Amino acid sequence: MKKTLLLAATLALGYTTSALALTVGVSWSNFQEERWKTDEAAIKAALEAAGATYVSTDAQSSSAKQLSDIESLMAQGVDALIVLAQDTQAIIPAVSAAADEGIPVIAYDRLIEDARAFYLTFDNVEVGRMQARAVFAAAPTGNYVMIKGSPTDPNADFLRGGQQEVLQAAIDSGAIKIVGEAYTDGWLPANAQRNMEQILTAQNNKVDAVVASNDGTAGGAVAALTAQGMVVPVSGQDGDHAALNRVALGTQTVSVWKDARDLGKAAAEIAVALANDAAKPIEGAAPWTSPSGTTMNALFLAPMPITKDNLSAVVDAGWITKETLCQGVTAGPAPCN
Repeated sequence: MKKTLLLAATLALGYTTSALALTVGVSWSNFQEERWKTDEAAIKAALEAAGATYVSTDAQSSSAKQLSDIESLMAQGVDALIVLAQDTQAIIPAVSAAADEGIPVIAYDRLIEDARAFYLTFDNVEVGRMQARAVFAAAPTGNYVMIKGSPTDPNADFLRGGQQEVLQAAIDSGAIKIVGEAYTDGWLPANAQRNMEQILTAQNNKVDAVVASNDGTAGGAVAALTAQGMVVPVSGQDGDHAALNRVALGTQTVSVWKDARDLGKAAAEIAVALANDAAKPIEGAAPWTSPSGTTMNALFLAPMPITKDNLSAVVDAGWITKETLCQGVTAGPAPCN
C-alpha cells in the first residue's frame, strides 16, 4: 500500500517510476574477504546512478545476527533486499518474511532456497570445473587434497561437484588419488590452514596437488605447504589481490576470476527494477531449479580462470595494478617480466 500511494503521488507530479526514492538494503554475511568490499563499491555506485539509497548491515559471520539485521533493514522501510547469506538454511525465515511484505529479495552469490527470491551468482559448478582443470593440467597424477568451502554454503557443494566432474576419470583410472578432503568452517583461511596441516601430517607430506575452493582457503593451504617447504599446484577463486600475486609468484596455479564489479552492478540494477515492478522480466534471467527442487528466477554470470598465462587480463581490466600483482616477483610471467 505504501508503494502504491507513493507511486500514484509520484505519477501525479509528472515523474516516472525511476524517480521514486528507493532504498535498497544489503545484508552482508561478513567482510572477512577482500572481495566483498569490491562488491559493495559496485552496488553503491549503481544505486547512486539510479538515484537510490544504500543501507547495509554486517552479520559478522553470525547467522543469528543476520536474521535480526534483516528485520532491522525491513523496519527501516527498504524497498528491496540484497542478501549474502551466512547460512542458507537459517536465513530462510527472514527472507520469507520480507517476501510476505512484498519486498523483493536477491539471493546474492549464495543460494537461498525460496522460490520468491531472485538468485544472482556466477556459474559456480563451472568455477569448480575451471579450478580442477587448471590443477589437473599441472598435476595429471598423484595425491590430491580437496579443501572445500563452508558446509553451510551451497556454493561449496556446487564447486565440489564441478571439480569432481573433471577429476572423475583420472580417479577411476587410478592416476590421481584423493588423500584428504575437508570443509572449511566459515570459509576462514585459518580453518583451511589447520585442515591442510592435519592432512599433511596424516600423509607424511605426500601431497601433489590441492584443489582449494576459493582464494582465502587457497591462502590457508599455501601457508601450510610453505611451512613444510612445499610448492604444489593449488587452485582458488575470486581474483583476490593476494591470490593473483601468488599466481605471479608461482605458489598458486589458478584463481578463477569472478568480476565482483559486474555482480554488484547487476544486483543493484535488479533490485531497483524489482522494487519498481516485481513482475518485470530481468534480461538474461531464466527459471532455474535447485538440487532440492526449488524453482526460482536466476541469472548466472560467466567466470574466467586466471593463470600465469593470462595474468595481464586482470591488469588490463583495472582489477589490480601491475605493482600489486608483481610485488616480490623477480622473474615471473607477463606482465611481471
